[in-house]
Amino acid sequence: MSTFKQGRYSGFIKPILHLIDFSIIGGVIFLFEINLNNIYLFLGYAFASWLVIAFKNQFYEVNRYTKVIQVITLLLRQIIFFSIILYAFIGFFKQPSISRLSLGNYLLTVFGLVSFFKFLFFFLLNKYRAVLGGNLRRVVVIGDTEKTRQLMRIFKTRLDFGYDFKKQFKTQKEGFSLQKCFDFIIENDINEIYFSVADLSNKQINRLIDFADNNLRELKFIPDNKDIYSKKLKYEYYDYIPILSLRTIPIQEKVNQLTKRTFDIVFSLGIIIFVLSWLTPILAIIIKLESRGPVFFKQSRNGFNYKEFDCYKFRSMTPNKDAHLFQATKGDNRITKVGAFIRKTSIDELPQFFNVLFGDMSVVGPRPHMVSHTNMYAQRIDKFMVRHFVKPGITGLAQISGFRGEIETDKDIINRVKYDIFYIENWSLLLDLKIMIQTLTNALKGEEKAY
Repeated sequence: MSTFKQGRYSGFIKPILHLIDFSIIGGVIFLFEINLNNIYLFLGYAFASWLVIAFKNQFYEVNRYTKVIQVITLLLRQIIFFSIILYAFIGFFKQPSISRLSLGNYLLTVFGLVSFFKFLFFFLLNKYRAVLGGNLRRVVVIGDTEKTRQLMRIFKTRLDFGYDFKKQFKTQKEGFSLQKCFDFIIENDINEIYFSVADLSNKQINRLIDFADNNLRELKFIPDNKDIYSKKLKYEYYDYIPILSLRTIPIQEKVNQLTKRTFDIVFSLGIIIFVLSWLTPILAIIIKLESRGPVFFKQSRNGFNYKEFDCYKFRSMTPNKDAHLFQATKGDNRITKVGAFIRKTSIDELPQFFNVLFGDMSVVGPRPHMVSHTNMYAQRIDKFMVRHFVKPGITGLAQISGFRGEIETDKDIINRVKYDIFYIENWSLLLDLKIMIQTLTNALKGEEKAY
């Protein structure tokens, strides 16, 4: 049996981070006049609260492949819940003399210092791996598929991940045997084994699992998902029976629903009060002067759970019977002069903030399609209906990634669905903010398919 973890010091990182955070929580309290009756009771309460929240939040579960935005999300979630629980200390322990302002300054200082050291460790570890070649994990790949080739490119190019790729074993190559893989793994003290499920039989997979268990090697599965856009599996137990769910949807959690809905209401009200209140009368006059017809255009679209709703826009076309059947195309003669401008700048979409306020849409989410198009794509495009697990959005990840506007080929809608499913499975408030900022940037620069 190999001592494959010999010489690795990763196990010290979490205890060090715990110690730093506890030192900050305990030390910063002496910088502010909070008027505590019993400082030891407060610190015990703070330490216990921090630990419980960190455990539920998986605050210290930052891996070598974790993205910066995920670290930011962890920090925000940790400090928000920590702040709520610390302010609850005032009422729970009947401490009316505590200064709320000083407690707020204490929390801001703790948040700043914890964030600084968390990012310091995060970036130093990345540099340590990429530049000095430390904290490496030796890996091999078994199988030869598009996914294994993509993974090997990541190992070779993302040096900050800290993977030392040693060898690929092609199962279709003459002379391949699992025993040769095992011998190489033992001789080269390999830490992690990645294998393609598609390239091995069940008997070979079981043999590989037994080898990994008996030799203390970490085994990672690469699913055969050439026909499935996402494989973010959820692992659960029903009594003693293990169950895998195809995907988890963060927005379905009550806390996330409340967070997203609160943000939608506040943001949509801001746009309606501070923008649409004065812009609507101006556009109404211009639209009416150029062509006869209503100021607003109403169209049925499919939303959450496939339910139909009326989606509102500023009218950008001359009234026509085909508006509910055909998308706008480049050079479309139905588009008016003012319509061309408001479509180019996405101003025509602003009335949809009323849809957001009414609860039919969200600020960010998969863009809704006309009912006729939804019915067509549901039949033709695999996984298209997954988009209806959440509310549709005014903007979305697909739109900022180059897949907005007219659907010219099936490739356009397939890629749009891929991005929408990724968004659904990886939602966070920070991701929403990133999409909104990029949408505004694209609108100011102008987009090729904004017509």
